This record gives sequence, C-alpha cells and structure tokens, in this order.
Amino acid sequence: MSISRRSFLKSSLAAAGAVPALTLFGPKAVFAKDIELIPHASHYGAFKAVVKDGKLIGVQTLSEIDAMPTKMLTEGVLSRTYHETRVNYPMVRKSYLEGMTNGTGDTKVELRGKEEFVRVSWDVALGLTAKAILDTIDKAGNEGIFSSSYGGWSHAGVFRPNVLQGRFFNMIGGCSLTSGDYSGGASQISLPHIIGDMEVYSPQTAWEQVRDNTQVFCMIGCDPFKNNRIEYRVADHQMYPRWEAIKNKGIKFVSINPQFTITDEALDCEWVKIIPGTDTALFLSMCHYLYKNDLHDEKYLNTYTVGFEKFLPSLLGKDGSEEKTPKWAAKITGIPEAKIIELAKMFADNRTQFAGSWSLQRQDHGEMQHWAIIAFSSMLGGIGKPGEGVGFSWHYGCGGMPVSGKSMPAGLSQGRNLVKAYCPASRITEMLNNPGGEFTHNGSTHKYPLVKMIYNSGNNFMSHQQDTNKLIKALQNVDTVVCQDPWWCASTRWSDIVLPATTTVERNDITSGGTYSNDKVYAMRQIIKPQAESLDDIEIFRRLSSLFNVEYQFMEQGQSVMQMIEAAYAKSSAIMPFKAFWEQGIAHMEVPLEANKWVRHGDFYTDPVKNPLATTSGKIELYSSDFAKYKLADCPPIPTFFPPHEYLGNAEEDELHVVSPHPRMRLHSQMANTSIRDIDNIQGREPCLMSPEDASSRGIKDGDLIEVYNKRGSILVGARVDARIMKGVISIYEGCWPSVDSKGRCNSGLVNFLTSDKASSGLSQATTANTVLVKMKKCTDPDGPNQAYTKPAIIDKSKAEFAIVYGLTRVSNLKAKVSENLSPGEKIFYQRCTVCHGPKDTTHFTKLQWKGITKSMFPRAGLNPEEQGLVLDFLMKNAKDAI
Repeated sequence: MSISRRSFLKSSLAAAGAVPALTLFGPKAVFAKDIELIPHASHYGAFKAVVKDGKLIGVQTLSEIDAMPTKMLTEGVLSRTYHETRVNYPMVRKSYLEGMTNGTGDTKVELRGKEEFVRVSWDVALGLTAKAILDTIDKAGNEGIFSSSYGGWSHAGVFRPNVLQGRFFNMIGGCSLTSGDYSGGASQISLPHIIGDMEVYSPQTAWEQVRDNTQVFCMIGCDPFKNNRIEYRVADHQMYPRWEAIKNKGIKFVSINPQFTITDEALDCEWVKIIPGTDTALFLSMCHYLYKNDLHDEKYLNTYTVGFEKFLPSLLGKDGSEEKTPKWAAKITGIPEAKIIELAKMFADNRTQFAGSWSLQRQDHGEMQHWAIIAFSSMLGGIGKPGEGVGFSWHYGCGGMPVSGKSMPAGLSQGRNLVKAYCPASRITEMLNNPGGEFTHNGSTHKYPLVKMIYNSGNNFMSHQQDTNKLIKALQNVDTVVCQDPWWCASTRWSDIVLPATTTVERNDITSGGTYSNDKVYAMRQIIKPQAESLDDIEIFRRLSSLFNVEYQFMEQGQSVMQMIEAAYAKSSAIMPFKAFWEQGIAHMEVPLEANKWVRHGDFYTDPVKNPLATTSGKIELYSSDFAKYKLADCPPIPTFFPPHEYLGNAEEDELHVVSPHPRMRLHSQMANTSIRDIDNIQGREPCLMSPEDASSRGIKDGDLIEVYNKRGSILVGARVDARIMKGVISIYEGCWPSVDSKGRCNSGLVNFLTSDKASSGLSQATTANTVLVKMKKCTDPDGPNQAYTKPAIIDKSKAEFAIVYGLTRVSNLKAKVSENLSPGEKIFYQRCTVCHGPKDTTHFTKLQWKGITKSMFPRAGLNPEEQGLVLDFLMKNAKDAI
C-alpha cells in the first residue's frame, strides 16, 4: 500500500468515517485583490494565512515545504482562533475576588473549577497578580512561587510564554519550577548513565543509511505516522515520502505493540501483540536466547560495552532470580514462546534497526524498557553500525532527516534562577501534598518547595498531570493560581486569576524547523489583531515587569518586539536579508551532503577510544556502577523486569489495561476545542478503542457511550470496537479537556482521571501513565452533554460591585535581582538551551553527563562551534560534581 494522503489521514480507530477535504485553500489557489496572504508557521506546519477584511478566513498550505499537511493545520488553526472558548477578557474567580477585596482573605479555594468568573480590567487583574506574588514571597519566599510552565509547547516561536515567564521571575528573585517532562522523563535521566546521551531527544541515523543497509526495522510502541504530524517547532512531514522509499526497498517492518497503528498499516508491519508494560521481559528473554545459542557478538561486547559478566547471571537465573528464558517471558508478555524465539532469530540473522517509543518508559520502572532494548542490540553487535542499533526518537521531529548543523534564531535569555528548589514534572501533586518532603532524583536527595502560588503560562498542567481528582484536592493547599492562556482549557478553569493571551496568529514571532534537520527559518507574522482584550505574552509580562520596576531589563534594554525578532534572526545561519525574509516568510539553509551518511553512535563504533561515550566507563553500560552507588531498590544496576504495580499479570478477571497514546488530531490538549475533534469523537466524548471480544462480553457496541473507571476516578467515553487492539487492552488518547458531571465523572473522557501518580522509580520520579488497570461498562446514566468546550459562567464587570486594594506600594521599592554579569556561555545556555526539555539548573547533571547530553542538545539548539565551547565551559564549571 502506498503512503497516500488518504492513508496518512486514516484513523487507527477503524470506523472513524470519511475524511473531509484536506485544505480550505490549495497551494495553487488564485485569490481576489481584497485577499491578503500572510506567512506564518505553527507546530502543525508552515502556511500562508488567507485574510479578508482583517479576518482569518482560511489557510493555504505550502506544497514545497509541507509534504502532507493535516487537518490540524488546514482546519484546526482557523477553528480555534475564533472558538467560543477564547478567554476574551481578564477574569477573576468570584470567591477569590471577594476574599481579596472584602478584607477576609477567604477565597474558598475548594470552589476552584466549580464557580463563575468575574470580568475585570487589566489593571485589576495584574494588580491582584502582583499582590499575590508579593504575598507569596512574604509568606514562603520566592520558592513559594511555582512555575508549572514547562516545555514551551504553546506555540512554535522563540518568544514562548514559559521563557518570558522565567525571565520575569528570575528578575525578581526566581521561583521554583519543574524539571524534566512527561514525554521522556525516565529515559532522559537513566540513559545518560547507560549510553551517554538522553537519546529520547536525539537525532536519528540519516534515513538513507536505513534504506541502504537495514534488513529489518523493528518498532516497539513506535508510531511515527501519527506522532510526526506535529513538532516542537514547525512540522514539515518530510519523512513520510522517505518512509515510502525505505519500504519500497523491501525492508521488513515488525511492530511490537498492543494495538495496530497508522504506521503499521502504512508500512505493512508484522504485528506482534504484547501485554503493556512487559517489553523488558521480552528483550531480556531474547538476550537469553542469543547467549544460549551462541548468537551474541562476544567481540562487540568486549570492545563496546562493560558489565556483561554482571548482567549474565541474571539472564541465566544464577543470581537467585528466575531464568529469563523465552518460556518465562511468554507467560509475562502474552507472546508465545515459539514467536519469541522466531523474533530473536530474525533479529540475529538480519541487520536490524530498533525504534523504541517514548511511551515505553512512561510506565512503572520505565527506566528498564529502553535499557533492555539497548542490551539486546549490544549483544547483536549493532549499535553504531549503518542501519542497525537503537533509536528512541524515530517517531518525533521527523527523526531520520539529515541534520544541517546550522545555527537557529535565538530569543531572550531567561537568566539565572536564584531559587534551586524544583519538582519533577510528574510529581506536582505530591509536592503540593508534601511540602518540604524529601525525594531522590538522579542520585541526589532534594526537598519539595513550600508552594503557595502557581503561575501557569502556555501550558495545560491540569490536563497533563496524572490522577486528576487527587490533583484537584491538592490544589486546595495553594493560595493563588494564575493562568495565562488564550482559551478556557482545564488550567484556566481551575485558576483564580485568568490573563487572556493572544494566539500565535495575533502576534509577531520567529521560529525554525524541523526539530532535527534545522534547515529552515520561518517568519511568524501577525495575521489579525488581538481578539477582544487579549494581549501578547510579551506585553503581559512587560506590564508585570513595569509594576516590579524591571521593565527596561525585561525588554532587553528597551528594545521593541520587532528589534528583538530581527536580532534573533541575525543569530541564525540564514543569509537572506531580514527584510526579504520577513516579506517571504521563509529562509532555507543548506544541509551538507555528508549529513546523509550520519549514523547514530557511528563515531563511537568507528573508534571507541577516540570517541568514548559520556558514561562512567566511556562504553555502553550493561551494568551501571552509578546505579549501584545510588542503592535504589526500584532501579538496580542491570536491566531488570519488575512486575508493574498494575498490569494484566495481576489484574482481576474483569479488569483491562488502558494505554493513553498521543492523539491523532491534537498536540496533547491543543486543538481539543476545535471542530476537528468531531473526526474521532463519539457522542461528543473521547473515543475508546477496544477489541470485539472485550466489547461483546460487556454488551457494548461500536458507538455506545461507556464508563471506564477505577479507584481513582471515572470517565465517559465513546466505544470504538475494532480488531486492531489486543484483547484485555483499551486505548484512550491523552490530552482532552475535562468536564466533571454531578456524579464526579469526567464527562469528556480525560484519561488522567484514571492514571496513577506513582513515580517510575526513585531515579527519575517520572510518570507511569501507561501503567493503569480499569473496569468498563456501558453507560446508562449520562449527565447531560459534554461541557468541556464551552465557557464557564461569567459575571460581567458592570454587574459586579467590588473595590480593589492593589497593595502595590510595596512594589515601588523593589529592585531587580537579575544578574547583570552573566558569562557569555551562561547567557547562551539560559537563552537557547532551556526552552525545551533541557534542565534549567546546571547541577542536575554531572560534567560527564553534560558532555553526553550536549552532543544532541547543541545541534537541536542550533549553536555554532564557538557558542558550543562557551556553553560547555560554563557547564563544566557549574555541574553537579563541580560545585
């Protein structure tokens, strides 16, 4: 089957129905004179906005840039711009406003998410925000202010709200913040110890090397056709025709996955069903088979790895554990013993590339899944060879596209954060319930900050955090929640102060793409005026900075936004004059031919002495001496299978395992409020993919409304019955917006009402969102339609009687605490290496780990050799083991 536009859009949920026309305006459309075309770029692709009389009326795709534009671009961008869920005016929760203005201070925090909001002026909203910041500093110091704005996924530009927020707070003494993320939280901590790099955010082997050398391509939970539809910066979908070229070369594709994916269909994958959470057992058993049948590469193990002699006793059951035979794994994984042996032989007899997904490590003991794959590929002797080895980012950022090595545009520096307290991204609820409590992270012990205020800009933490009901209760320990966002998403609904931000199309910015190729710079020109009273994020923080007497510093010594954009462009390798670039909207940068020959870990394989890995041994570690020193019971020094705390191996008879992959028509929670949700949604709720056997045994038919529940919560979803998921497993996309009905159920289908907030291990403290058991039944008592995508009740300011006490006299004497003497490397680090998933504090990693991480971080940040040297010097002087 060719990878056509239609097959690209077909849902993995089989009966999703006919796909509407791709675009509103084709790339060759001719427009009338009263139509204006304005270049812009988004996570969903670059485009020209079609504007008439100041209104965005459509999107014109760029066929020479975007290989396969999606409906997220062609319909979603337009739909969300004018959607009824826009936050049009500054808002304050009713009881919060009353408590702050009547002198009682009783803001009734238990009513967050339940009561109406009051429309106020910008002066009132920012005055209350400033007062809350000062009150928090008085009560708990700067660490009492917590930034939940990690990741910077709000839009594709360099002036992202999380960066601007960090810059503002760092100028007034800093704040506590998150570290890591939900996407690759376990592996970004564990893999630097094991293979010398985070790997989950690293460039993959150039696709031509796979086409010309690979014989078997094994995907483990990996779905690039779905997940490559979006990128951190700008998607251009250039890998899709390359995948077709790889497929046409006759390479065999194998997919180890509980469900049959869009990618599996497009690439004619052999589908191997596996019980979720058991991938470690599968790969350990194949390691055992290699050894027992003398199929392992002993010379490779001796040259490129350490610790095999300590790993082997566990495989053979000579350390007191059970022998890791294929028969042992068959009971755990659900894969027949004969099939496990067949897979091991196939991988041993052919040059095999393994592609592991991020979802593998979003599980209980998630650090072990990728490690077991690395161990198996090491025993095959494949890591570093053309078309072989391991890669954990094939499904993201067009992994496989050659890397240009060019410099990218650079925005504003966040500056130094004087607060060292932080919280791993998935542990926010625990932090709020256990202030001052100790936690371990990457071999060190830390204490949670005492948080009294949450500031959230450009991030929907209420949809992302696990065990939503527990989080809602934990928020009652916080005095103030401020949310800066264009829409009434979950985070704004559960806030006290809501500051309406413009969408990306209502402001000017600059960006680049793709995530790994770094071969284009895009102008993000303002398309329409800000809607209602919404303000650009820069303007919101400029006004706050003015209240705190740091406006001049915040605006980069008084520069205008366009001056900062032009300066950002000047830092890139683009050679087109800025004026021409801004008019045309795109500047191309050449990718050198030699980039097509690049192989992940190739330099290490060619000369492991000259090019050692940034691990303690300089080699691939099958036994980690670092982990041995940490002495964590849940993260031993060798790849180990732990039965997950919830999985089909310990489930009750009627329990099911729910997995929550990234959605097909959203970027996490973005686009959830647009018209395109109707493509997948059923009866206005999230779809739930289930096997015919599981549906039949419960009297459920395709299209039925069903209730999925466990001890943590309950959600209503629509049944999608199809054989493309194994019996005992159901699949519900993550990221929709919640709506709690009168029975306490999420009437929209947010899966995080079901997920556990248990940490992966004491090493990473990462999420275990894919380790969840539930029960399921047909719903006979729905409580009205889903209200997630409507506005909350609002009281117009003309009907409200209140008097605001600003308390801003205390601000007038506040001095900026931002450091004016940042070293050149320090400034670049906080400017260009902390806007995505990089840790914001240098002490989170050792010097050796930083050397490994920066090998991928520097190209992703687009730093030239001189800038790389400056940053590395700064990191070596300020790493965990340098202080």
